[in-house]
Amino acid sequence: MIFKQVFDQKSSTYTYLIASAKGREALIIDPVIENVDSYIALLNELDLKLVKVIDTHIHADHITGASKLKKVTNCSTIMGEHTPADAVEVKVKDEEIIKIDQITIKAMYTPGHTSDSYSFLMDKYLFSGDTLLINGTGRTDFQNGSSKDAYNSLFNKLLKLPDDTLLYPGHDYNGKLSSTIGKEKEHNPRLQVENVDQYIEIMSNLNLSKPQMIDQNISRNLKLGKI
Repeated sequence: MIFKQVFDQKSSTYTYLIASAKGREALIIDPVIENVDSYIALLNELDLKLVKVIDTHIHADHITGASKLKKVTNCSTIMGEHTPADAVEVKVKDEEIIKIDQITIKAMYTPGHTSDSYSFLMDKYLFSGDTLLINGTGRTDFQNGSSKDAYNSLFNKLLKLPDDTLLYPGHDYNGKLSSTIGKEKEHNPRLQVENVDQYIEIMSNLNLSKPQMIDQNISRNLKLGKI
């Protein structure tokens, strides 16, 4: 299997490229528009045909490269069925399977960070978007976010996966590449709660500033990055 993790310095976003082998079909998760040329170069280097692009949710901190990648490669665009993005071609349901070659990826509806947030599970690789981060969890104070929904997504879905499940988040701000479900259950400070009320209290007191250009980014991402 080919697995590449690409980091965007400006937004601290991780993008993931997946393929079964050189010369085969490929899929990209959470592309950033400024890096599309780099993705294309990587695809060409590995002799891969991009057939699918997934966005885990409508992003507020960067513009998706989905539409630009579609224009260049004619790939299909995929998001969860709860997305407000009418431009997306394929809207998958909770637990629906996405296939490329011999690879299968399961969609998991994990609202909380936003109301349309999905995670994607490939064997023991969990691509959690902004729902579960390394030593953190996604904020819930905009885009119809809900700390109660986030708690349910975390404790009743993602944290029920096997402890050796590899965690690949949508962001990291401290240079960490990956973790495991077991490590997050033990060490993630936001998960050391006894009930939903404690989690809501933690999330209510983060006092985070809003991402720069949030309104413009959301507007563009509703159109998959088109102007």
